[in-house]
Amino acid sequence: MNAIEFNDLTKYYGKVRGCENINFQVKEGEIFGFIGPNGAGKSTTIRTMLSLIYPTSGSVTIFGKDAIKYGSEVRKDIGYLPSEIFYYDRMKVIDLLKYSASFYDHDCTDRIHELSEIMELDLNRKIQDLSYGNKKKVGIVQGLLHSPKLIVLDEPTSGLDPLMQQKFFNLIVEENKKGATVLFSSHILSEVQQLCNRVAIIKDGNIVSIQDVKAMKRDNYKKFTIRGEDLNHGKFQVEGVTELKVREDKVTFFFKGDVNQIVKIIAELKLTDIIVEEPTLEEIFMHYYE
Repeated sequence: MNAIEFNDLTKYYGKVRGCENINFQVKEGEIFGFIGPNGAGKSTTIRTMLSLIYPTSGSVTIFGKDAIKYGSEVRKDIGYLPSEIFYYDRMKVIDLLKYSASFYDHDCTDRIHELSEIMELDLNRKIQDLSYGNKKKVGIVQGLLHSPKLIVLDEPTSGLDPLMQQKFFNLIVEENKKGATVLFSSHILSEVQQLCNRVAIIKDGNIVSIQDVKAMKRDNYKKFTIRGEDLNHGKFQVEGVTELKVREDKVTFFFKGDVNQIVKIIAELKLTDIIVEEPTLEEIFMHYYE
């Protein structure tokens, strides 16, 4: 069964396109990635899916129910962390979370304390005294305190330090193991690759590709930066190399193919430094989808 089904979902703000003809499915129990550059239409798609804003055309079903017609019903099973978080500044964290918990028909007290301990969140501080990162932690606890069947995360890691990001990832994996479906929206490809089974890529309001993450890792470009003396730049003009740039003692290029081919070339050179990294999402759009 599909937890989410997008059917030609389209949202325009007047003449400005938010998203257009969105079609993909998220399977129940899946961690599904939704990625694209900032401004690509991720948040618009999510907010329309949650019936926080209304579509221009098309529809979304969540656990088999129309997300607009049965919005108030399906939202009880959803935990949502928006990309931007705004709270009542003078409330204490615990009071805010208890207020959020009051919308559900079961006692969430133990879960609030459990999640707050994991995320190292001080429940007795006022919202106005929290850093952006700690406000994000409040949003995470708020989104998970009722043990939702569907977790929707929109740019969830902004403001979290690397250690806390990893704790958050572990928490999401544990929720998934318990049966929760996760829609993870981000502009950071490495985050999605770490967590997700499949990924939909949105650009300029349109889905440009839906991929298996393992295949994406295998087939992706790698970005090489090589420094050294008397580099034989002509050796890198081989199949699979693109965007070859030469500047004095530095060579940069993208490569897709058997990496051993590049290793053989590099082994013959006198290097001072080498960096092999994943390209940015924007660079993948530039090269991978030409």
